Amino acid sequence: MSELNATAAALLGLLHDGPATGGQLVAGAGERFGAFFSVTRSQVYRELPALSKEGLVRLGKQGPRSSQQYVITAAGKKAFKTWLSSDPGPDHLRSPLILRLVHAASLTAKQRTALLDSARATYTQELDEAKASTKAAEDPYAKAVSEFAQAHAKAAIKLLESIPQA
Repeated sequence: MSELNATAAALLGLLHDGPATGGQLVAGAGERFGAFFSVTRSQVYRELPALSKEGLVRLGKQGPRSSQQYVITAAGKKAFKTWLSSDPGPDHLRSPLILRLVHAASLTAKQRTALLDSARATYTQELDEAKASTKAAEDPYAKAVSEFAQAHAKAAIKLLESIPQA
């Protein structure tokens, strides 16, 4: 693994907090970066063996129901630090909502309304959560990320409000 992908880097970053199972990594990713970087269960379970093969993580204790902990290695810490300090390149927005809106003409009026209502509810909830996260943030970087999450949710709501009701 000559260069870490963002998902692998996210997992190594989470493992800096201590050993974790795949399920704990999925939950931790949702809690820590859910508003701006999604990590699916299948991505986690695809990345962990690759990270192990490269010597960036090692197997830890076996847990209940055959769950397996992973522990970051010194090489993993070094690879993460290298990734963290490298040029991030361009951001890529992958929004299932935007993709659906681009193709919304293929939906019925009822389906479009349901899509907009659902998205509005989701982004309103994300905005509320980001506001709470901003208030609770003590670290200036965490606060800036929470403020970004607020701005993103507000932009999405503004987009949804700009679409005429059909």
